[in-house]
Amino acid sequence: MKIMKFGGTSVGRPERMHQVKDLVTMGDEPRIVVLSALSGTTNALVGIGEALAAADKELAKQRIDELNAHYLVFYKELLKSDEARAKAEGIIKEHFEFLNILLKISFNEAINRDILAQGELLSTKLFYTLLEELQIPAVFLPALDFMSIDENSEPELGKISEKLKSILADYSDETLFVTQGYICKNHRNEVDNLKRGGSDYTASLIASAIQASACEIWTDIDGMHNNDPRIVDKTRPIAALSFDEAAELAYFGAKILHPASIWPAQLYNVPVKLLNTMQPEAQGTLIKAEVDAIGVKAIAAKDGITAIKIKSSRMLLAYGFLRRVFEIFEKYKTPIDMITTSEVAVSVTIDDLTHLDQILGELDALGSVEVDKNQAIVCIVGNEISETKGVIKAVMDALEDIPVRMVSYGGSRHNVSLLIDAKYKNEALQKLNTDLFSW
Repeated sequence: MKIMKFGGTSVGRPERMHQVKDLVTMGDEPRIVVLSALSGTTNALVGIGEALAAADKELAKQRIDELNAHYLVFYKELLKSDEARAKAEGIIKEHFEFLNILLKISFNEAINRDILAQGELLSTKLFYTLLEELQIPAVFLPALDFMSIDENSEPELGKISEKLKSILADYSDETLFVTQGYICKNHRNEVDNLKRGGSDYTASLIASAIQASACEIWTDIDGMHNNDPRIVDKTRPIAALSFDEAAELAYFGAKILHPASIWPAQLYNVPVKLLNTMQPEAQGTLIKAEVDAIGVKAIAAKDGITAIKIKSSRMLLAYGFLRRVFEIFEKYKTPIDMITTSEVAVSVTIDDLTHLDQILGELDALGSVEVDKNQAIVCIVGNEISETKGVIKAVMDALEDIPVRMVSYGGSRHNVSLLIDAKYKNEALQKLNTDLFSW
């Protein structure tokens, strides 16, 4: 059995949902289809939640009505028969009645998570209605019946596997299943989610839970590119990446893949394929355990980075200094991206500023603290590049006119990361593209 995940743009228009129908009904191998919300829906739902949180019920009602109108147009273009259209209209009515009820009750975070879940519930129910109309046998598989996270918002892979395998055992003769990405239940049995972009994560977790033959991620681009095509001309898709290389690229800015979606597949050695819904014949990118090619494969950049430098004249003699620094970040559950040290200072980068003020307040007790916001991490990724002669020189030569704030080299065999001011990011990507890749 394989997993096929389709993103919001892949199902965002009726004709594209029909393309997805064609793709998932090709071949004989059983498959679980994981769908995101229709493109634009999650943003609209976020807006509804924000309006309710601000007690602006008039604005919330306006946004609910606008989204409702979009779906009322969508289903009429998607479906042809009166029976299917009536069913779709009922589905849409049910979900928007739920959103309208929320205008009358007190808003809280649990309600907000319920709001955000509506997008995936709508997309999968409408897609399943399309399959029914076309008399394509399929099983509707509610993600809330098996997807769960613990009190730390971490997926419970063992429980997911046990529940999902039990459900699938009841449908041993079926070959097509439809479920939601993104949504799950938390440890309080409330509706929750895997955060933005979490449908990729869902697909990878399901693939791992059942040890699938492959996890296909279908988007609107033909694989992971060797640079950001929005910034750099003439980028090209990468045919193959290792799990480690793909994880580095996803974490450091490659938008095509959710950063967390690699480890479950890597855990059970499930190949991940990045494919293009609009160009299904394209080769795409295959992510697997090992690839033979050594050297620079791709460049990615991550915005919204803040650098924090902690300087102490007693650092050399202060046993446990680094431990105390890291404990502060751990206390506030704030991950560190990069770290560099000298004899008297340590510099780290973060992208989550939720607890920045509290973190800085506690770091002040350890020494003088400097903060640089609006930074960007540029990451050069490739198999064993930290051991490849000339790579670091080529990188530094390409960026000789750009001030580099930090360098991380040798921490991983697969990447070289640099911190620069965000205003230089586009220039850095273009210069590196010119110097590191030959066309």
